[in-house]
Amino acid sequence: MRVLGIDPGLRMMGWGIIDVAGTRISHVANGVCRSEGGDELATRLLSLHEQLTEVLGRFAPDTAAVEHTFVNKDSAGTLKLGQARAIALLVPAQAGLAVGEYAPNQVKKTVVGVGHAAKQQIDHMVRLQLPGVEISGPDAADALAIALCHAHHARSSGRLEAALRMSDAKTARGAA
Repeated sequence: MRVLGIDPGLRMMGWGIIDVAGTRISHVANGVCRSEGGDELATRLLSLHEQLTEVLGRFAPDTAAVEHTFVNKDSAGTLKLGQARAIALLVPAQAGLAVGEYAPNQVKKTVVGVGHAAKQQIDHMVRLQLPGVEISGPDAADALAIALCHAHHARSSGRLEAALRMSDAKTARGAA
């Protein structure tokens, strides 16, 4: 199963892709979509949509996971982040993927073991679980952590088997 993790952000949207085969997890790719278009919100959102769509087209994940956003003190900033999160949910849904959603504390607890881990701890634990990975920055590390969290929860809830069946069906269709 190929898992795409997405850390939503309006300026920088992190993404990370892992492959899961039974208990074995391996790194595929990671990066950051940087919004372009200056101050125009619609153009910035379109830029994120296009970049994330290209990532899905290039790596063909079987499932995706997106982090929930925290409500900030600044309501305008929260709204804008929510719109970027909508892009993070929309793009995989347009590709026909099931999309899991996880609270930041749940991701941290799953990957680090503590719900209030610092960014450095997340980066460290991602590197331990994906030996040799070169991470494109903190947003990409968070996205890989989200993918790892989703893989863990999918495995424990039986969703892994369903996603693997879907992946096998996709492979069979591609071979025909």
